[in-house]
Amino acid sequence: MGRRRLWTVGGVGLALAAWWMWPHGDQRVAAGGAPAVVAGGGGVDGGPRTAPATRPAEVAQRGVQALPTPPAPIRPSAGTVVWGSGPGQLGRERLEEGNAEGPMALTVGPGGEAWVVDTVNGQLKRFDQDGGHQGSQPLAVQYAQDVVVLSDGRTLQLDRLQDKAVAVVAADGRVLGELPLAGPSLDEPGGVTGLFVDGQDVYVEKAHGTLVRVGDTSGKRDEQQPEVPGRPSGDGASWLSAGMVEGEAGRLYVTSIRREPLGQRFTRELRVPPTVLRLMWLDSDAAGVIYLAWLWDAGGAPQVTLACLAGEDGRVLGQRPLPASNVPDETFREFALQPAGGALYAWRTEEGMQLLPADCRTP
Repeated sequence: MGRRRLWTVGGVGLALAAWWMWPHGDQRVAAGGAPAVVAGGGGVDGGPRTAPATRPAEVAQRGVQALPTPPAPIRPSAGTVVWGSGPGQLGRERLEEGNAEGPMALTVGPGGEAWVVDTVNGQLKRFDQDGGHQGSQPLAVQYAQDVVVLSDGRTLQLDRLQDKAVAVVAADGRVLGELPLAGPSLDEPGGVTGLFVDGQDVYVEKAHGTLVRVGDTSGKRDEQQPEVPGRPSGDGASWLSAGMVEGEAGRLYVTSIRREPLGQRFTRELRVPPTVLRLMWLDSDAAGVIYLAWLWDAGGAPQVTLACLAGEDGRVLGQRPLPASNVPDETFREFALQPAGGALYAWRTEEGMQLLPADCRTP
């Protein structure tokens, strides 16, 4: 058995998801020794697809809940943002070797506008949720792959491969500061798998596992780089992680670690229709509702399921089927939280990208 990353609190070993699989991430060996799952496309580093990773059923205090097979998703009718280099279009580059490159990340601003990292065109673009173009600004880093939009219009832009830093950017595009990624807790910036903000704290995710504090939203670097055991919940109460127990059997789990006092709140195992190809998203809204999305093989046709879990115990509140993107583009973040809860999903086809609202908080 491979190495396990354990956080021990009060004598209890808490097996956290150091093997959390971020969508279309690098082809790396996760902390458990198994290859990171990338299905429906290639990795950001252009490596080959791998079979789903499996994890041993070793997490204590597990609650199990079976989910029924969701219905087939209805083909959406939202407006399409077409591929191209003009105003209101998004860049997509077809490469002779490796996968095509397209928009790297999606997030939602405080006013409900969608922000898309258009890496190919070097732009950060804003759209309404019907796909109407609202504006754009040049990216402040060489190869942006993730972005966070703050309430005052500032953005945090992650470049893990070239600048190897998080840029703090004013609403007018001025760079206010940079937070270098390399440090005592992060010797390989290319292994970063996400960007997160918790209050004034800026974190990056290390190889699908723990989060490393690299500084704050003012641009001040944290040279100590302390780590926390998961992604911050939207209500400020927990650290969250998720993973696969056995993808071929449709066994997933979500773990919540209480912040104060530090300890395990729950681990919920989900039994879902097999085969799960990869996990796509884990996040939490201000009410504490947890969102988990995964890609699975629905009889030879890939399909996406979005599920909502109660923040206090992990029971499933509801689930929604969504269409799977049918282009093998490299991408970093395909889902984003809406300001009032619910999700926005970037569905990509050969014609372009559609922004699909989705809510799973009720059955």
